[in-house]
Amino acid sequence: MYMNTTPKNVALQVGALIALFASITSFLILIFGVINIIFPDAAAGYYEYASSQSGIRYAIAMLVVFFPAFIFLTRIVNVARRSESVFYHSLTRWLMYFALLVGSLILLGDLVAVILTFLNGEITVRFVLKAGSILVVIGSALYYYWHDTKGYWKNKEKQSVMIGAIAGVIVIAGIVYGYMNIDSPAIVREAKIDQQQLTDLQDMQWRIESNYHQAETLPKTVAELYTDTPVPVAPESRDAYQYKVTGDTTYELCATFADITPQSERMMSKPYFEPGYDSNNYNWEHGAGEKCFERTVTKADKNI
Repeated sequence: MYMNTTPKNVALQVGALIALFASITSFLILIFGVINIIFPDAAAGYYEYASSQSGIRYAIAMLVVFFPAFIFLTRIVNVARRSESVFYHSLTRWLMYFALLVGSLILLGDLVAVILTFLNGEITVRFVLKAGSILVVIGSALYYYWHDTKGYWKNKEKQSVMIGAIAGVIVIAGIVYGYMNIDSPAIVREAKIDQQQLTDLQDMQWRIESNYHQAETLPKTVAELYTDTPVPVAPESRDAYQYKVTGDTTYELCATFADITPQSERMMSKPYFEPGYDSNNYNWEHGAGEKCFERTVTKADKNI
């Protein structure tokens, strides 16, 4: 029986450890994302908010899949161990110690980061929270598996199940709280449509100005400029794009947006240009509803 069950136990244990590492990593990404949103750092850049939201979404998706798989596989492994005459065979024990080694190295790295940050005078609330999260999450896993290698949970099935239940409650609470700190799928979809519309308008502007540099006149319609590709069309849920000639060198590009420009995108929406450029020509900040972007073809543009 020992020889027949060894491959099965090893495969189950490997699967459980992979699911464990994926769950721990995802849970920490979720915690870090929430911390970044609650305690924003002005020095971290304009894109941190969007990056944190993206990280939280990724973490939630991973946890929804991998954490139940970890609980399920661990349960099967534990039941199989209790039904066998030999509690740990050598290969399974090697895997357990490998997991402990990886976790210990991560904790040591966390300690080094804390000391280095302190010496550099950069201790902040959110850094302390992140370091503490690593200590608690990985430390808890090490505690459980260290006792597991000693056979502690063999005759304490109820306690083992209770620990799994507590971990499940914590993960679910983390997922719920993380979801509360990100935009809903509907808002994310509308934001993507907004961004696609800006991309379309930016392409129109490039073609309009390129045409002006060659013909020294503004086109009557945008369709004249799209001879090689289809003319961009606004999504069905939005009003059609509008192009209006307002002067010899001035025009407007209009679209309808669902929301204001996110803070994380404002730097991209209003870039910096050297003197001689009209920076307003490249300002794409908008509010909710219809927005017309006023544009002027300048001499500086003609020298691009």
